[in-house]
Amino acid sequence: MAVGSKSEQAYQAVKARIVEGTYTPGYRLVLGSIAKDLGFSVVPVREAIRRLEAEGLVTFERNVGATVAGIDPTEYLYTMQTLSIVEGAATAMSAPLIGPAAVARARAVNEEMRECLDHFDPVRFTQLNQDFHSVLFEHCPNPHILDLVHRGWNRLASLRSSTFRFVPGRARDSVEEHENLLKLIESGADAEQIEKAARLHRSATLDAYLAQTNH
Repeated sequence: MAVGSKSEQAYQAVKARIVEGTYTPGYRLVLGSIAKDLGFSVVPVREAIRRLEAEGLVTFERNVGATVAGIDPTEYLYTMQTLSIVEGAATAMSAPLIGPAAVARARAVNEEMRECLDHFDPVRFTQLNQDFHSVLFEHCPNPHILDLVHRGWNRLASLRSSTFRFVPGRARDSVEEHENLLKLIESGADAEQIEKAARLHRSATLDAYLAQTNH
């Protein structure tokens, strides 16, 4: 059974298609077609598109209408740089509040990621990657830092299905770095050490992406 308003349902449906790569960068979002496909009127779809535009996943051009936002390498660079700082801080602040059950949950997700490596599915892997990191930063007691982390992840939403597609070699290293982060948290490592590990983990993905695009 569908949950939430029609606007919320339309938002989730269109966002999922962008994230999964069904609607690729530059794809024109025709309100009437989407509304018909979802069985809704145009009004909730228009509201959903406006919300996605506010998140940066959709752009609106005069005489063209709404299209899926393209991947701006500079925007990706700035977002990843910012995320490495704020997510590193959030993870370090969360660490003392992450109990054994949360560590076990994160480790189970990481094992699923490890299993994904043999028959690599970048969309599945990227979703699991977000699930893993959520466990590590959601305990952050500072709501302002947590908000910045969420904003960063939202900006990356249109790239989530493709980051590891561009740099599949990063996936294996990423899983090992995750395990290292969990061991640091379990051992009660100091905040500075955890923050540095989390920050380097994020920036290594950025470095791999930049090296690939430059290549």
